[in-house]
Amino acid sequence: MKSEGYLLGLDIGSSSVKAALIEIASGKPLSQAQSPDREMRMDALQPGWAEQDPEMWWEHVVIAVKKCLASVDKKRVKAIGIGYQMHGLVIVDEMLKPLRPSIIWCDSRAVEIGNKAFRELGDEYCLKHLLNSLEILRRQN
Repeated sequence: MKSEGYLLGLDIGSSSVKAALIEIASGKPLSQAQSPDREMRMDALQPGWAEQDPEMWWEHVVIAVKKCLASVDKKRVKAIGIGYQMHGLVIVDEMLKPLRPSIIWCDSRAVEIGNKAFRELGDEYCLKHLLNSLEILRRQN
């Protein structure tokens, strides 16, 4: 019996991009790939800063996907799922081109601003209106 096709999963992390191909009918993993082989460059122009070029992520997505799909019929890929590295800020223009390097999840330049907001607004308000905060989570544990 011929399977329905494949699912392609992408994990776009701050250290690398990983791709995995799964057969839909059986759930069997068919291939996986990672790019680059070493960690991607992270720029820290000042202490506590962490930025990456979004174009670099795309370059490694293309490489990982090509490696992952090298030995299969690409037309049988039925869906693509994408996971991304926690919180990140990518500022784009009207053509969706990045305007600057992305501020990524491990950047800590705004920690003091966040702490001040929680002190001034109060824990209860922040928990109800501002999703979560590491400071609040620390206090709860």
